[in-house]
Amino acid sequence: MLCKWSKNEDGATAVEFAIVGVPFVFMLIGIAEVSLMYAANSLLQDATSEAARMIRTGQLQQSAGDPEDAFRDEICRISSVFLNCANIQYEVVTFGGGFQEAQDNQPEFDSEGNLVSQGFNPGGVSDVVLIRTVYYYPLLTPFIGPMLADGPNQTKFMMTTMVLQTEPYEFGG
Repeated sequence: MLCKWSKNEDGATAVEFAIVGVPFVFMLIGIAEVSLMYAANSLLQDATSEAARMIRTGQLQQSAGDPEDAFRDEICRISSVFLNCANIQYEVVTFGGGFQEAQDNQPEFDSEGNLVSQGFNPGGVSDVVLIRTVYYYPLLTPFIGPMLADGPNQTKFMMTTMVLQTEPYEFGG
């Protein structure tokens, strides 16, 4: 009877799928998590680039409203697909000493990992401006999250930094 049972192949496919299926499903979920994380990082970079363009061309400095609100609105307009806009941290700093001074400027973080902003100053004509955005992307999967997390509460740290010189947007005429 034992020999007959060991040669019985009914249900072998189901057993093989159970062995291979569970890791396969976790791998698919992990691929989806990593893909969403990279998409969110790309959106943060694109949002920072678009907001920086507003500073570079003087559009932000010459706007009628509050420049910081316009900057935040531009970042949120692009990044709100995958990112919680309320959790995006940023700083915009103007340097009188040129690009070298901006190069030496390192971000500062408090004990909880939040960006210690140096303020919001988009500068004026031909100023060197540093734009930095920070976001902690929440990882959702229980197996991939601990492997990729480098922030508090199982999050992935994302930061985009741009340094530019504003254009001569004020024309006398």
